[in-house]
Amino acid sequence: MAAQDVRGTVSGLSPSGGKEPLAYASVYWHHAATAVMTDENGRFAIAAPPAFPAHLIISFVGYESDTLVVAAAEDSLDITLREGTALNEIVVTGRQAGNYISKLSTIKTEVISAAGLTKMACCNLAESFENSAGITVGYSDAVSGARQIRLLGLSGNYVQMLDESRPDMRGLAQPFGLSYTPGQWLESIQIAKGAGSILQGYENITGQINLEYRKPITPQPLFLNLYLDRFLRTEANVASSLQLSGKWSSILLAHASVDPEKYDGNHDGFIDEPVKRQLNLANRWTYLADNGAQLRFGVKGLYEKRESGQMDFDGSRPRDTSAYGSNIENKHFNAYVKLGIPLGALQPPREDLDAAPATSNIAFTADYTFHELNSFFGLKNYNGRENTATFNTLFQSGFGKYHSYIAGASFRWDDYRELLEDVWLDNSRQHYNDNVNLDRREITGGLFGEYTFAYKEKLTLVAGLRADYHSLYRWLFTPRATLKYHFSDRLILRASGGRGFRTANVIADNIGMLATGRKIQIADDLQQEEAWTFGGSLSWYFPWGYDDASISVDYFRTDFTHQVLVDAERYLYEPPQDYSVYWVYNLQGKSYSNTFQVDFSVQPAERFTLLAAFRYTDAKTAYAYDRLRERPLNDRFKALLNLQYATRMNIWTFDVTAQLNGVTRLPDLERIHSGNRYSPAYPVFFAQVTRKFKGIDVYLGCENILNYMQDDPVLYAGDPYSPQFNSTVIWAPLMGRRIYAGIRYTLYK
Repeated sequence: MAAQDVRGTVSGLSPSGGKEPLAYASVYWHHAATAVMTDENGRFAIAAPPAFPAHLIISFVGYESDTLVVAAAEDSLDITLREGTALNEIVVTGRQAGNYISKLSTIKTEVISAAGLTKMACCNLAESFENSAGITVGYSDAVSGARQIRLLGLSGNYVQMLDESRPDMRGLAQPFGLSYTPGQWLESIQIAKGAGSILQGYENITGQINLEYRKPITPQPLFLNLYLDRFLRTEANVASSLQLSGKWSSILLAHASVDPEKYDGNHDGFIDEPVKRQLNLANRWTYLADNGAQLRFGVKGLYEKRESGQMDFDGSRPRDTSAYGSNIENKHFNAYVKLGIPLGALQPPREDLDAAPATSNIAFTADYTFHELNSFFGLKNYNGRENTATFNTLFQSGFGKYHSYIAGASFRWDDYRELLEDVWLDNSRQHYNDNVNLDRREITGGLFGEYTFAYKEKLTLVAGLRADYHSLYRWLFTPRATLKYHFSDRLILRASGGRGFRTANVIADNIGMLATGRKIQIADDLQQEEAWTFGGSLSWYFPWGYDDASISVDYFRTDFTHQVLVDAERYLYEPPQDYSVYWVYNLQGKSYSNTFQVDFSVQPAERFTLLAAFRYTDAKTAYAYDRLRERPLNDRFKALLNLQYATRMNIWTFDVTAQLNGVTRLPDLERIHSGNRYSPAYPVFFAQVTRKFKGIDVYLGCENILNYMQDDPVLYAGDPYSPQFNSTVIWAPLMGRRIYAGIRYTLYK
């Protein structure tokens, strides 16, 4: 929120003294991995570096490059380049890496760029991680269509989702939130592993996923993406940015999609993917004042309805003698405002002066979210309504050459109204029901501070602490620290550690429980979840191939102090416990996750890139009845290989991705297996070819090329009102081979 852009104009000076704006000049920070380009009027805007002063490099073909020492975030730099030696001919080409490890970030961060988001269709956020080994995406059950991710061997509930550094997809929006963000709305995705900054609150446990949307200042009056696949899934995405003046700009984002047809590829009588329709609209505004102040605000609204169940389900609320079905309706609204104001300018430091006046900024953020979820799953009914309001204030300043800090205060108000009507039948078809009221109100206020020591681009240390008072759980203290050390320009060490908290939303976090015939038994004394995460990485960049190759190795461990467990196997060890129950209770022993990952990237030849990765996970939990056991439905390993080749000027682009998904322990829901039972490891292949025309990209692709699908994802599919009915044991794709085609049209100024 406190970050500022550096803005200015680049002009060219000829030997005769003439001066004119230079369009498409390169502007980048020294040691940075990416650059920005000036527009047709020579204007540019580049994100501020981690610390000032910093060296800004400007280059343009036929002109002498220049390097400026920039002391603070500015918006009126006037840069003039002189003509250099004349060249007979020059061809400038550039390609953006699809996935890469950020060199600038203090914490290990994988970036999925705009180029990476076009390697596959990436219709929504849930489908944008197929080229990342660190994240596994799957289904929570075979009925609702809810997608879930895993990071560091744990559920996506422990990942903090951010919308341009604002917490997002919390609470009732969590189970379907990954489907609410169209991939073509995004500029990039940053996946930060481990305990990150305390500025966004205390809920980050395993990492943060930050979404960067298309910007209002982007000179693209119109972007259009159309998509159609063999299952008749149809999507349209529109983005239109408008620069009203030198200060005001806006962007309108629209999405409409429909899955109209019922398919049953495994012939179990259940729809493989819900019939659904979604409408999503957003409008974002930016105001850039002459004094460097920035005002950003926007709104977003969504409506979605999905139906699923047995093929002959007619959409009406079922009875125990009719076809099993589910109906889910989501309504979402969000509004936010962010204001950043510079309070002072940093003077250029002298060589003989350790302390220099520091730039100061103050920022304010206000955010409101409304979400309503109404649903039924067979005989079970679940309805919820959430209202959340947050306010944050930050002050950023520093002292000396190497020291900066951020201090602030935050306030959050969460109001949840949830009612579960739990209905189940026993083996004799006797009805039982239990109404569970999950209403709660949480009010949290906190103070926080974060200190950064940055020494000559060699060492960066960030230490933060926040203290929050929670209306239900009292004082919460959250310490976190990160370290980044450059052994050289090519070898970088990172380490991080810290504590995180979150309040479990029992039903929303585990929406798949509703798609079963089991009773849901929730303990009365559930605690707030608490965990520590520690880890680090080593990244090495070395000359090999057409450009520098890189290899990165990381290890992270998460230890829970408190955790809310959902247990479907308790009856195995405590007879005569009823096997038709989902038990929800507090952790009584140990629970941890260890993950180890290796990433490798190289360009063996010009315009040919190779990305390979391997992740191994060891996640265990001590359930109430037993010693430490492997967490069910958590893949032990994942291997990934992505190949991309582009012809000259990127006229044709070919992408191929191969995944090998590891074995997972399957829960024993019927007490018929001795010992542990595991799913097989299985491969999944993706391919896409893109043809680029002037302003138009046409693409054709296929997902799950080998048509690999899980057999019998629904247990007792022929008797969905029995206690044995269960659709939550999902470890492989539910849909078969998906052939798709689409077109992207971009109109530039």
